[in-house]
Amino acid sequence: MSDAPALDYAASGVDTAAGDRAVELMKNAVTRTHNATVFGGTGGFAGMVDASALLGMKRPLLATSTDGVGTKIALAQAMDVHDTIGQDLVGMVVDDIVVVGARPVLMTDYIACGKVVPERIAAIVTGIARACAEVECPLVGGETAEHPGVMAEDDYDIAGAATGVVDAERVLGPARVGEGDVLVGIASSGLHSNGYSLVRKVLEVSGLGLEAQMAEFGRTLGEELLEPTRLYTKLCLDLIEAVGEGELLVPMEGPEADALRAPGLHGAATGIHALSHVTGGGLGANVSRVLPRGLVAEVDRGAWGVPAVFDWVRREGNVSWEALEDSLNLGVGMVAVVGRDSVDAVVESVRASGVEAGVIGQLRALADDEASRLACGERLIAGMKGVDAGTVLLRGEYRLA
Repeated sequence: MSDAPALDYAASGVDTAAGDRAVELMKNAVTRTHNATVFGGTGGFAGMVDASALLGMKRPLLATSTDGVGTKIALAQAMDVHDTIGQDLVGMVVDDIVVVGARPVLMTDYIACGKVVPERIAAIVTGIARACAEVECPLVGGETAEHPGVMAEDDYDIAGAATGVVDAERVLGPARVGEGDVLVGIASSGLHSNGYSLVRKVLEVSGLGLEAQMAEFGRTLGEELLEPTRLYTKLCLDLIEAVGEGELLVPMEGPEADALRAPGLHGAATGIHALSHVTGGGLGANVSRVLPRGLVAEVDRGAWGVPAVFDWVRREGNVSWEALEDSLNLGVGMVAVVGRDSVDAVVESVRASGVEAGVIGQLRALADDEASRLACGERLIAGMKGVDAGTVLLRGEYRLA
């Protein structure tokens, strides 16, 4: 027999007792996200929800999304603040689902770390659970994996996945979008969770510490950079219920759906026709994805005030406005494509919820010579994320809030 000391899981760096302690610390927060649809409790191999509500739909479609938070996590680790990063995760996942009009029905999370520190893991999951409760989406499962020797003890990364449901006849998107539709921009809470590799590089070259007091923000630099992503799911679902989806201009699928590639169809006068979650790639890239080919959304850059944090990134990093609009949301986190007669109702409803909103553009047919007619500073953006869809024309100049 070998004279080497006896080994076990703990000796290899995995502390299962710490994992159990973390579960106990987070259990109440997770349970508070559970509603009447949740079948069974926590701790099982699989989370389950009662899907009986789907029986009342003509053709229920499941919508799913998965994402992480990116390198914003490095700031949370540097500041030792871990109870806000979970909201970023929920926003990145669930607000992609609502874009098609789907209501989220469940979410799960995954945390990989070098060492399980129960209080830290519990803080992360408590943040996830708090955000899930806000958007009325049960957090029904998760996993914490300890990776000693692969990740440093204080390192962690998080990911999440969610599933939602929408009746096929209520799906939002290009098949409802037409000429004359109006773009309503809904304000972001700040940087959200995209572009942080750029932001962290700017922080490095600025020479400032995260604890620096910033008069322009009214708080420390770290607090501003760690501001959680705004959650849009409940707000958007309430808007859809209030004003409807507007009629389909063309079939959602099948050979006839190619008709949506041709301009000349005017959008319905009322309803929310499409939504665009402004994440990586900025406003132009993300809005273009929900428009039919042959239409262009003219966006006025001066239609909203750009929050101070974006101007800080621009100044301290010597970053061009063009580079900013290709990577950050610049103050608009969600865009609703709306029928002209519903614009006032949509704007007023969003503002009544405590979030700023306003008209930022309108849709028209794309001219054959559009690219050759661009004035100085104007940009045409299309063909992003591999989607052969619409086009966005960014014009005018940004103004600060």
